[in-house]
Amino acid sequence: MNDKMILLVEDNPDDEALTIRALKKNNIGNKVVVAHDGAEALDFLFCTGAYAERDPKNMPQVILLDLKLPKVDGLEVLRRIRADPRTSLLPVVILTSSKEERDMVEGYKNGANSYVRKPVDFNQFVEAARQLGLYWLVLNEVPPK
Repeated sequence: MNDKMILLVEDNPDDEALTIRALKKNNIGNKVVVAHDGAEALDFLFCTGAYAERDPKNMPQVILLDLKLPKVDGLEVLRRIRADPRTSLLPVVILTSSKEERDMVEGYKNGANSYVRKPVDFNQFVEAARQLGLYWLVLNEVPPK
């Protein structure tokens, strides 16, 4: 069993299904945990709320973070990830349909490792997922825990 988990933070069920399908199509067999809003993502990462029993040592290999989220928006989630020593080094890829330049600038300012605009075309999205998986799950070296 591959222990490199992906945390997908996505509130749109269609984009969630598309992302999971694109990862599977590329034989990326990592467990994908889905948080449907920013508050759920923070509960998962910091083992609070519904995730209070979760092992805090089991952190995702990469976080795929949408920006436009209910409850707590993606940029605030990113700020909280970077502000906490337990999560400050986790790779965060903003995966969004936002074409706002301001969102990209704010994402990088707040410590995003990468910013990927969701392609509308499924085949382009599958290729983007393949490249993300290859880089973040195979090539990228993470700091020791």
